[in-house]
Amino acid sequence: MPGVSARGLSLEERRQLAVNLTRVLSLYRSILDAYIIEFFTDNLWGTLPCSWQEALDGLNPPQLATLLLGMPGEGEVVRYRSVWPLTLLALKSTAYALAFTRTPGFQTPSEFPENPSQSSRLPAPFRKHVRPKKQHEIRRLGELVKKLSDLTGCTQVVDVGSGQGHLSRFMSLGLGLKVKSIEGDQRLVERAQHLDQELLQTLKKEEKRNPQVVHIPSRCSPHHVVRWVDPRTLCEELLLPLENSPQGEARLLLTGLHACGDLSVTMLRHFSCCPEVVALASVGCCYMKLSDPGGYPLSQWVAALPGYELSYRLREGACHALEEYAERLQKAGPGLRTHCYRAALEMVIRRAQPELRRPGVQGIPRVHELKIEEYVQRGLQRVGLDPQLPLNLAALQAHQAQENRVVAFFSLALLLAPLVETLILLDRLLYLQEQGFHSELLPIFSPELSPRNLVLVATKRPLGQAFSVLETEDS
Repeated sequence: MPGVSARGLSLEERRQLAVNLTRVLSLYRSILDAYIIEFFTDNLWGTLPCSWQEALDGLNPPQLATLLLGMPGEGEVVRYRSVWPLTLLALKSTAYALAFTRTPGFQTPSEFPENPSQSSRLPAPFRKHVRPKKQHEIRRLGELVKKLSDLTGCTQVVDVGSGQGHLSRFMSLGLGLKVKSIEGDQRLVERAQHLDQELLQTLKKEEKRNPQVVHIPSRCSPHHVVRWVDPRTLCEELLLPLENSPQGEARLLLTGLHACGDLSVTMLRHFSCCPEVVALASVGCCYMKLSDPGGYPLSQWVAALPGYELSYRLREGACHALEEYAERLQKAGPGLRTHCYRAALEMVIRRAQPELRRPGVQGIPRVHELKIEEYVQRGLQRVGLDPQLPLNLAALQAHQAQENRVVAFFSLALLLAPLVETLILLDRLLYLQEQGFHSELLPIFSPELSPRNLVLVATKRPLGQAFSVLETEDS
C-alpha cells in the first residue's frame, strides 16, 4: 500500500502530519467508531452519503479490493464502472497519503520459494517449532538488532515479553548476542528453556558432523527471567547486567517483537529514563490494550491537538490486517459472509433482549456452510438465549441480500484504520524527540506475512548515515 515514508521526517513535518491525521480522523470518526455487527441495528449503510452508497452498492468483493482498497489482483487493470463522487475519491487518496508506508525498502527473492513452512533464509535448526510468520519475523528483527547493537556498542540485549524465546534464541545462539529474556508467564519460560536445550543439542550434533561449517564456541543460551513488567514503574530486573560489569559500563538494547499494549510503551519509558539503555528496537501491537490515559498520547504535541482522542474501537481497528483482507476480497470466498451473519444475529438478539448488546459469540464452526437461520439459532444458544425463538426468515434473507454492503462498509473502515496506527506510532516518535532522542520507524517485515511490521528504532546519539545499514536486507 502506498503511503508516506516515516524515515527522515523533520520535527515540523512530524508535527504537521499529526495535525493532518487528527483532522482526518475527526471527519471520518463515525465510520471508524462503528461496530460492523451493528450494521443492521444502527443502519450503518444509511449513515454514508447517498453518493457513496450509489458508488459502492453492488460492488463485489474483488471490485472492492481493487477500486476502494487499491489492491488489484495480479495483472488486473483498474476500471471504475461509474464516476465516483469526489468526496469518496478524496477519502481514498487521503488514506493512502497520510498513512506510514508498510512496504519495506528492500526487494529480495521469496523467503519461502519451495516449502511454504520453511524459510530459506533462516538456518534449519532455528525453524523447528516456529511457524512461517514467526520465522520471518525473528530473522528480520534479529538481524536488525545485531546491526543496531554493533552500531551502538551494546553489551547486552533485553528481549521484553519474550514468550517461548524464539527471537532470543536466534539472537543468542544464531547471532552471538548476549541476551536476557523477560517474560511474565512461567509456563512460557519453562517451554523456552526446554527449546533452548533442544536447540543446543541439535547444534552440537551438527558441529560434530561438520565442524568447519557449524562452530558456536562463544555463544550461550539466553538468560530467562520470569518477571511481570509493570507499566507504571521501572523494572530493576530489566536493567541488571548479565555479568558483574563495573558500574556504568553496561550498555543495554531493549527489543520486543509485538510487545502487547502498554508493554511497548513501558520499553519507551525505560529507554528515556535509564542511562544504561542506549538503544531500542520495538515492534508494537494490540493498540486497543493501551491504558487510557497513560499509553496514548505520550507526546505533549499530540496531547494538545483537538481531536487526538482514540477510542477503544479505533485502536482495535488499527490492528486489522489490510493486505490479508484485500486478498480475501480478491478470492471472494464464502467466509466473507461472517460479518453479515453476525450483524443479522445482533438484530435478533436486540429484539429478544434489548439490553444485551454486542455479546461475545464463541466461534461457530464452518459458518460458510450454514444457512443464515442455522447460524442465528446457534448464535442464540451461545449467548444464553432460546435457539427456538421464532425467526422472521424473510427479514433474515433480506439481511443476507445485503452481504456486499456489509463488506463494503467494513472495507471503508479498514481503509482508514492505518491512519490510526500511524498517529499512535507518530506520537511515540514525537515523544522521544521531545526527550532529545533520535528515533525512526522502518517497515521491517513483509506486510503480507506480518501486518504490524513497523519497528521503532531509537538511540541516545545520532547514527547519521550509519542508520541506512539498518534498512538493508542481509544477503
